[in-house]
Amino acid sequence: MSSIPFPFTAVVGQDDLRLALLLNAVSPAVGGVLVRGEKGTAKSTAVRALSALLPALEVVSGCRFSCDPGSPDPGCPDGPHEPGAFETRPARLVELPVGASEDRLVGALDIERALAEGVKAFEPGLLADAHRGILYVDEVNLLHDHLVDLLLDAAAMGASYVEREGVSVRHAARFLLVGTMNPEEGELRPQLLDRFGLTVEVTASREPDQRVEVVRRRLAHDDDPAAFAARWADEEAAVRARIAAARELLPSVRLGDGALRQIAATCAAFEVDGMRADIVMARTATALAAWAGRTDVLAEDVRQAALLALPHRRRRNPFDAPGLDEDRLDRTLEEFSGDDDPDPDPDPDGPGGGGDGGGQPAPDAGPRGGDTGARPEEGEGGEPQASGAGEQSAVRAAEPFRAKVLSVPGIGAGAAGRRSRARTEHGRTTGARRPRGALTKLHLAATVQAAAPHQRARGRSGPGLVLRRDDLRQATREGREGNLVLFVVDASGSMAARQRMSAVKGAVLSLLLDAYQRRDKVGLVTFRGAAAEVALPPTSSVDAAAARLESLPTGGRTPLAAGLLRAHDVLRVERLRDPARRALVVVVTDGRATGGPEPVALAGRAARLFAAEGVASVVVDCESGPVRLGLAGQLAGELGGTAVTLDELRADSLAGLVNDVRRRVA
Repeated sequence: MSSIPFPFTAVVGQDDLRLALLLNAVSPAVGGVLVRGEKGTAKSTAVRALSALLPALEVVSGCRFSCDPGSPDPGCPDGPHEPGAFETRPARLVELPVGASEDRLVGALDIERALAEGVKAFEPGLLADAHRGILYVDEVNLLHDHLVDLLLDAAAMGASYVEREGVSVRHAARFLLVGTMNPEEGELRPQLLDRFGLTVEVTASREPDQRVEVVRRRLAHDDDPAAFAARWADEEAAVRARIAAARELLPSVRLGDGALRQIAATCAAFEVDGMRADIVMARTATALAAWAGRTDVLAEDVRQAALLALPHRRRRNPFDAPGLDEDRLDRTLEEFSGDDDPDPDPDPDGPGGGGDGGGQPAPDAGPRGGDTGARPEEGEGGEPQASGAGEQSAVRAAEPFRAKVLSVPGIGAGAAGRRSRARTEHGRTTGARRPRGALTKLHLAATVQAAAPHQRARGRSGPGLVLRRDDLRQATREGREGNLVLFVVDASGSMAARQRMSAVKGAVLSLLLDAYQRRDKVGLVTFRGAAAEVALPPTSSVDAAAARLESLPTGGRTPLAAGLLRAHDVLRVERLRDPARRALVVVVTDGRATGGPEPVALAGRAARLFAAEGVASVVVDCESGPVRLGLAGQLAGELGGTAVTLDELRADSLAGLVNDVRRRVA
């Protein structure tokens, strides 16, 4: 891979992405950018290219925290700094890997030396490296929640705090935060989304000519990176100069009362929570004016700011399409148009004017991914056609409800989440042990207890305590983990009554919403006719599972054994990929088995495979009618799991509460 980055101005298209990055380069107070989009859409390329456009920095010589020699941080761990000595270097691009530890992010404080020797030894982390530069988090949605909390708190406060058992270190951490994610791999929690200043949806162009140009430039860069960069040097220099000019102009930009009223009215109209959206919109509109070379914020700046700052903040369900209703936005801006805006700037070189290079469109257009129309999934614009004997068209899911908590018994050690008990780095303290490697979480009481019997031998006769490294104890903690929730859904003819299948889909959709909130991975296996299929391999994208569920047709026989065996294969492969993540299998069926030879016996043998391996399972009994055979309950027994009815899945179900009490009494 070449060490020469792809030039920022050579990126084809992606106007909204480039504009959002440039606005943050002009005004880091905007709060960073979250870039959402499918793989292969130049997300990482554009972010890495931005660092070359930022002005060079003057830093205090020898300071590991990049202090500004003009105003060094008075609390810098490497300070106090003597005036005079400084060096100049480019702005850094620091990348946070998905598997990074907390100590790698915030820095490592040597607790053993601090307690045993009284020495405050601190090794800076990535937040210190990123100070006054760019912190880039690829696949931010796959980071553990507590790491996302730490970096977003640092971004909001402009400082990082490291505290270990009464020993604390603080250092400045002001950086441009950029995160990229593929929504198909799962979403961020809404409260974390809100901490990113702007968001941009990116997609690959469907225009053949533009795609050809993307390939042409990529191949040219790979063949001779230096020559390719030289071709774009003038455009890069122009944008670099424009960023510097906009930074100088920014303090002079006036945000009038009319623009402020439009900002407040827009945030209210889209029902965003809190006041962060108003503040981010104000800062973004101001940066847009400075980027355009103006000292007044216009209505067009407010509109563009809304398209960048509000889509990830508006109230919506997890399965709703992102984006803003632009007609509603225009009506709101028109209704609250102020009288103090000056005449529009007649200069055609507006917010996305020159400096773009290559004759491309300027990065000033609103987000193209904000269409709130229905997604073209099957079953949306019309029911899919039947494709086999006995097949019925898909029915819509009933309204989802709040589902009761289903969990995996025992204690795991998987990825952080909110479903089942697990040994974690964060959570309530449950015990202590000798440290294995570096000490991170001190168990003070256990440490004192281990050291107390040796005080006389160590010469201590008065108050105080003499500690040795062998006395130190690591706290063990218990929290919650996310699981793999694998849905095995019966789509056969016995389930095909439209009212019942609608209720079944509503129940599964409710469990998917619960999985989204509990940070689970989900998968979907369906069986009908003569075979089973993996409708959705395990993924963190619950909305992808919801889309597949919505378009699920029904009909035919019930190959229950085939469905269970296919689910067993999915779990086997997933264990190899992620052995720490425990699975919860949710079988949604009435328990009837009619497909293939000896269907009942085969289904029983397949179910006992799960029981033998200790896989947690729940059977959602979909049987209805006055005469019930209880086959789902028998299946649950062979799986080694439990059975619940559709009604018992509701968190507020009286029947579910009664059965829970009965199980506890038994």
